[in-house]
Amino acid sequence: MLLTQNKKDNKTTSNQLDLGFGHRPEKDRNHHLGGRSFYFFDFDDNIAYLTTPIVIFHKESNKEKLLSSAAWAQHHRDVGKSGVYENYYINFDEDVGSFRYFRDQKLSLVDRLKRKKQIFVADVEEALKKADFAWKAPSWNCFYHATFNKRPMSVITARGHHPETIKAGIDLIVRQGHLPHTPNYLSVFPVSNIQVRRNELQDPQLKESVASLKKRAIRLSVEKALEVYGDNNPHRFGMSDDDPKNVELITEEMRELKRDYPDMSFFVIQTFEHSYNKMEIFENSTEYVEENSQLNLFHGLQ
Repeated sequence: MLLTQNKKDNKTTSNQLDLGFGHRPEKDRNHHLGGRSFYFFDFDDNIAYLTTPIVIFHKESNKEKLLSSAAWAQHHRDVGKSGVYENYYINFDEDVGSFRYFRDQKLSLVDRLKRKKQIFVADVEEALKKADFAWKAPSWNCFYHATFNKRPMSVITARGHHPETIKAGIDLIVRQGHLPHTPNYLSVFPVSNIQVRRNELQDPQLKESVASLKKRAIRLSVEKALEVYGDNNPHRFGMSDDDPKNVELITEEMRELKRDYPDMSFFVIQTFEHSYNKMEIFENSTEYVEENSQLNLFHGLQ
């Protein structure tokens, strides 16, 4: 973060959005009771806006149409069925299909010698050339806060890159000074990665939906948190995502987790382009609060 000096009041201010967390590391909300705060983040349109396109194909001509991740989140349930994309279809081929830009490329030795970047890393690099407001998505400040305070963090994304590729993209954000250091990773789940699906998410036939896979990744992340940091009742968990269907199943899983761990706290945050809704999840109910500031997005979890 770049800092400037305000001569009028002699205060240090930021040329980015003020995070409101100060510059001293903060202890977890329930640190004195042995509790930790765990942050789970979707990446696209949640931490950052990237230009990686999803490709859909015209049913008759096979002509390709590129959709942004935001447009995909809004319309993917209607592709091929109704609405503006009724006459298009989704191709699930890993190499030439709709999500080929969300997968790692098979880089040759020559490519590696030329230091060719994986698509995700290249897209992050392009995003960072823009003004902050153009690439930082609604959960960015919470992502910064969690990183700055070394909170255990999971990245749970629909992308199909290798987990190390996701980390490499985030490392680029660190190197360019937008984050103070590498996040304290609890886990990284690109849930569409074939090896991750088969080996970690128990989907050997590759039939589960992204939302179902994210749901499973959340439980595995919670279980790992308890394994690494102890099965302590004051723990608090929060997950943010921008896709309504994902949020629906994430909420279901958080409710199941609340039943399994009734003394722990669970939050779900649905982010939109310029807004966000937060819910605390209970066993048989949901407490819904619409926040007016992203600085409060994970309030109560910190």
